[in-house]
Amino acid sequence: MDPFLLRKLNTERTARRAVIHLTDLGDGRDRVIREGDPVAGPLGDALANAFRSGKSGLVEAEERSFFLNVHLPPARIFVIGAVHISQALAKMAVVAGFDITIIDPRTAFATEERFAGIDLVADWPEDVLEKRPLDAYTALVAVTHDPKIDDLPLSRALATGCFYVGALGSRKTHARRVERLAALGHGEAEIARISAPIGLDIGAASPAEIAVAILADIIAHLRRRPLRGAAS
Repeated sequence: MDPFLLRKLNTERTARRAVIHLTDLGDGRDRVIREGDPVAGPLGDALANAFRSGKSGLVEAEERSFFLNVHLPPARIFVIGAVHISQALAKMAVVAGFDITIIDPRTAFATEERFAGIDLVADWPEDVLEKRPLDAYTALVAVTHDPKIDDLPLSRALATGCFYVGALGSRKTHARRVERLAALGHGEAEIARISAPIGLDIGAASPAEIAVAILADIIAHLRRRPLRGAAS
């Protein structure tokens, strides 16, 4: 690869931005394409599919053959609240290939015994997110039921454009949450991005079933997300 393209690729990956190294197999010419770069026609469609799936491979477009080497940032899940649902979700997320972090300032809940082998931070979310900023490849899951803990990370997730934002609670609880987020300056369309009640509607009852519904919802949002620069 050309040294300039290699530097560009490494810069984008370090910044947790999605890129594809595109090679024309006919003439060997290559380029690095960022998510959101305008590419029209069938090749543009193939690139969009690759950005969503994360799969590298050969594609045929415009009577030419191209190899797409896809580089997506590792998708992360930040869970606000070290509750029973979080215990189940943490295990499932690891199996599904997600990096997951549990954040909860309540040290009675955030214990190594309850989250063995999981990235666990017993601190206030606003302090943690200063050091680990959210981005478009992060899912934010708020499950504490405590506005003092949940509201600020939810607000930051909306402002940052996390690919998934979900919050546990009844419709009445969420209605009050909507009022608080509106008071923080978030518009109706922005707040509507929150998955609440959280997760896919599968009739989940137990913490493990709710965790399944949440993880399935996260995966659906990741794979079907509108790409940067594309219409929603």
